[in-house]
Amino acid sequence: MKPGVRALGIAESFRRDADRSTLAGAVVRADRVLDGLAYRRCTVGGTDATEAAVELVAELGRPDVQYVLLGAVAPAWYNFLDPSRVQEAADRPVIAVTFEASDGLETGLRDAFSGRELERRLETYRSLPDRRELSVNDETIYVRHRGCDRDEAAAVVRAFTPEGGRPEPIRVASAAARAGDSFVGSLETEEED
Repeated sequence: MKPGVRALGIAESFRRDADRSTLAGAVVRADRVLDGLAYRRCTVGGTDATEAAVELVAELGRPDVQYVLLGAVAPAWYNFLDPSRVQEAADRPVIAVTFEASDGLETGLRDAFSGRELERRLETYRSLPDRRELSVNDETIYVRHRGCDRDEAAAVVRAFTPEGGRPEPIRVASAAARAGDSFVGSLETEEED
């Protein structure tokens, strides 16, 4: 992959005592150069994470971004990101990357929600693309994709992962989200004093 190819990584950070989560979008080139940042917030336990991700894409307004990499599908306590909606809004392939083996989220959803809230989340969860195991730099990660085939998704993830198992756009977005969340927390603490 050419060094100037860009991907937008989207990741989140939240504090357990907070009702809002910070999403960060980081535009990173394949040669690991950071080329843009934006922030949005979503509700912990809500249903607005996809909207926040779509807003990040729009705010950055980067026609040179070729891929969107999501660092989760259920951030902020099951506030699902819908890769299909993000792909439609971005008009680019979307690849969701997760880092732990899982038997799925249905049991956790059933423990946490009921009624319409449960049904909405189950509907979104069941509509997600299949989760596939992928070996990257001797680490195992899990990938879902929309707008590209399995081979392209694997090639993109590997190209943006120079070491370890975390693609650079997601790693940078995660660090930015943590910093943004910490900053928001410090402002809230100042307001209380």
